[in-house]
Amino acid sequence: MITAVGAAVVGGVFFAFSAFVMTALRQLPPDQGLAAMQSVNRQAPTAALMLVMFGTAAACVVLGVASVRDPDEPGAWYRLAGAALYLFGVLLTIAYHVPHNDALARVDPTAAGADGSWLRYAGDWTAWNHVRTLLSVAGAVVLVAAVRVGDRAAAMLPVPTR
Repeated sequence: MITAVGAAVVGGVFFAFSAFVMTALRQLPPDQGLAAMQSVNRQAPTAALMLVMFGTAAACVVLGVASVRDPDEPGAWYRLAGAALYLFGVLLTIAYHVPHNDALARVDPTAAGADGSWLRYAGDWTAWNHVRTLLSVAGAVVLVAAVRVGDRAAAMLPVPTR
């Protein structure tokens, strides 16, 4: 269940950006929006966020391996699916968001062409953020379903008598 909570927390952080942070930044003049996002990107990789994001990813790897090793265990396929969904979101972060954030960090907000760079970045980054939000939240939901399936299977076991 802790893995599902971690996936939900990370999904919630991503959701905040999709739901209102990026909208607010895009309403600023482009140089200010760009500078604000650069500041956010400098502050984002905190120990707390990295622990939750990558600790959950590590737990998903363990769950996935365990599910493949014992596929007949109740909830195994749900655990594998939930772990995979979350891990795809993390891979998207590593492969898309981090390089784009790094590229944005090199843009001078006052330079010619910076406005266009910001507008392209904000639109594309937000679209892919929606995807990683959905992957993280879906992963959390499926991981909770895995727990419920396991609980139901355990409840159906015969009660030992003396």
